[in-house]
Amino acid sequence: MKILSNKKTVGSLAVIALLCLLPLAVNSGFALTVMIQCGVAIIFALAFNMLLGQGGMLSFGHAIYFGLAGYVTAHVMNGMSNGDVPYIPISLIPLVGGFAGLFFGILIGFVSTRRAGTPFAMISLGFAELVTALTLIIVFFFNGEEGVQTDRWVREELFGITYGPDIEVYYLVAFWCVVSVAIMYAITRTPFGRICNAVRDNPERVQFIGYSTHRVRWLAFSLSSFFSGLAGALHAVNVEHVGFETVGLAQSAVILIMVYIGGTGAFLGPILGAILVTLLTSYLSDITPAWYLYLGAIFVSMVMFAPGGLAGLIAMHAPIRQLGSRCQLSMIPSYSLAFCTSLITLAGGVGIIEMLYFHSTTAVRDATMTLYGINLSVSSFWPWLACFALLCLGYYGCTKTYPRMVVTYNENINLVRERMFQ
Repeated sequence: MKILSNKKTVGSLAVIALLCLLPLAVNSGFALTVMIQCGVAIIFALAFNMLLGQGGMLSFGHAIYFGLAGYVTAHVMNGMSNGDVPYIPISLIPLVGGFAGLFFGILIGFVSTRRAGTPFAMISLGFAELVTALTLIIVFFFNGEEGVQTDRWVREELFGITYGPDIEVYYLVAFWCVVSVAIMYAITRTPFGRICNAVRDNPERVQFIGYSTHRVRWLAFSLSSFFSGLAGALHAVNVEHVGFETVGLAQSAVILIMVYIGGTGAFLGPILGAILVTLLTSYLSDITPAWYLYLGAIFVSMVMFAPGGLAGLIAMHAPIRQLGSRCQLSMIPSYSLAFCTSLITLAGGVGIIEMLYFHSTTAVRDATMTLYGINLSVSSFWPWLACFALLCLGYYGCTKTYPRMVVTYNENINLVRERMFQ
């Protein structure tokens, strides 16, 4: 246990050092913006997983605490600029959003956590629609479709920090990201974290031993709302604008996709999902207008074929590390063939989707497009035939290589079990 604890400490320090040095190695302003978005998404994803992964509560409207906290933060910063609100250092302004999210979470959570399962999900969906409608009705607070503009440059703070440059915002987000991750991880190791797991797995038994499942769910919901609000405040500081889209169903859907792709069964799963989805949405949107379709396809594929997410796939292969390098090397051929056939299938499918999208959005019949660095005409028969052939060839290859990959994996897992019983 001591060795394991030392490894976690060293790993944590290495991550903190990486966060400190990463912006110094990146000269791109766009990359710095993406890293800031990743930090905000990590906090929000872990907060959402406190509900879904730890407490078993699927919420379709958790973005309302993210967005409402952003609105409150924007109004507080505007009030500080006008002198109507006592000055709060921008370094501590995320706590304003956190407590705003906590406030709304306590109110709404008291009602919604009285039910679990599908009723809870439907109640959360109803509150999401309600708050989205209120953004267009209560104009003095939400300012309708225009949203609320703000300015994070209120006054100079310690060491000349103004949070004007993006790199200063990055370090602010990185600091609160590290603090939030540490606190949320510590919560999972407490008796409260264990009882949340028990309520998720067997609420009847929890009631039998004397705990109130409603109170446990309500407390978990409130804590999750606090960290969601903290993420919303950091979003408001970064973007300097909060609109109705931050409380809408699209924002709730994105965070749900992040958590599911990363995996709900492990603490690091939502972190992986938040980073991956943020990178995909940031870079794919510049490459193709059909990026939302690919994001949805990835989500559906993960739910169907890898319900444990990326973290689940990693955990499946963790025991194989005990077998040594020889057994691990024996898995490379089958895994490589499966990966190659997957790439062929992906190349064919992406080609067909891109040509379909280009054909539907281009009025010129003989217009040409660039696909995989090749200029081709969508009115010609041959590009369609080539992509369809790649799709069929890749799919046929997957039907042959994936079963072999599963056999190789099972053989190595059986070796692990044999060693355990020796």
